[in-house]
Amino acid sequence: MNSTIRSLSVLAVLSLSSAVNAAENPYIGRWALTIPGGGAGWLGVEEKGGTLSSSVLWGGGSVVPTTSTKVDGDSLIVTREQKEKNGNVITETITAKATGETLNLTTIKRDTTGKELSKATEFTGKHIADLPARPDLSKVNFGKPIQLLNGKDLSGWRLLKEGADNGWSMVDGVLQNRVTKEKGKHFGNLRTDAEFEDFNLKTEVLTQQGSNSGIYLRGIYEVQIMESFGKPLDSHNMGALYSRITPSIAAEKPVGEWQTLDITLVARHLTVILNGKTIIDNAPVLGCTGGAITSDETKPGPIYLQGDHTNVDYRNMVLRPVVPSH
Repeated sequence: MNSTIRSLSVLAVLSLSSAVNAAENPYIGRWALTIPGGGAGWLGVEEKGGTLSSSVLWGGGSVVPTTSTKVDGDSLIVTREQKEKNGNVITETITAKATGETLNLTTIKRDTTGKELSKATEFTGKHIADLPARPDLSKVNFGKPIQLLNGKDLSGWRLLKEGADNGWSMVDGVLQNRVTKEKGKHFGNLRTDAEFEDFNLKTEVLTQQGSNSGIYLRGIYEVQIMESFGKPLDSHNMGALYSRITPSIAAEKPVGEWQTLDITLVARHLTVILNGKTIIDNAPVLGCTGGAITSDETKPGPIYLQGDHTNVDYRNMVLRPVVPSH
């Protein structure tokens, strides 16, 4: 996925008048947000040496650092600055109050003169439970393989958003997405009817010049599909967990060659093997990625394929769900 990401000015984090640690500060940790409009967001708050900092995900795009983070009374105040194409800087102030495991938040935007550009908008958040221990994948039981692509038609799949233009079709056993850049055309993402929890997913993907897609695990975490052969390591390249986990090595093949992906999601830990090389090794996943259906990581969800950007092909997509040990 490569949504247009507006640049954010990263300034010095405001110092607190007194040292604040995790035991005293209810805001430290990771929060699943339901942002205005119902989209999925994320807020992570950290403390180091008595100073707070935070990062935020706002619907689409990447996880980005905020401008400042502080506690004022019983409220958390986070600001982020957004530079528009005309050079104007907009400051967004997010104010949160914690009640146990939930957040009640408001957001408001102002220009450089302090003039309010929007009314205060309310939204909510929920504390994300601590990550489970790193799983021993050698002891995980996987069930019978489920063929997600039947090679004939799109049975078992549907557009994520009804009414979107459909670029998806099955051609000679290959799931193809074909996007045309025309005014008024808005091509859709494709999801499975079935929903899953933890699993192993194997598939093959064929990129074209400039291809940009993604495989969303449970509709929450995007493993990036990108034509990035020969590029420096980056959290937006092929096989990365988008904007969260950078591949340890570059394992892409040149454009026009089929590539294999072997993806395992267990206990909020991710392993990605690209073309036979492990590029993400049982790494913890800290939260949803841009474009997620939901920020609630406790929910099962579909496999969904990003189709609103460019052309891409998939084949031989097989999922094995994790089954309980007896």
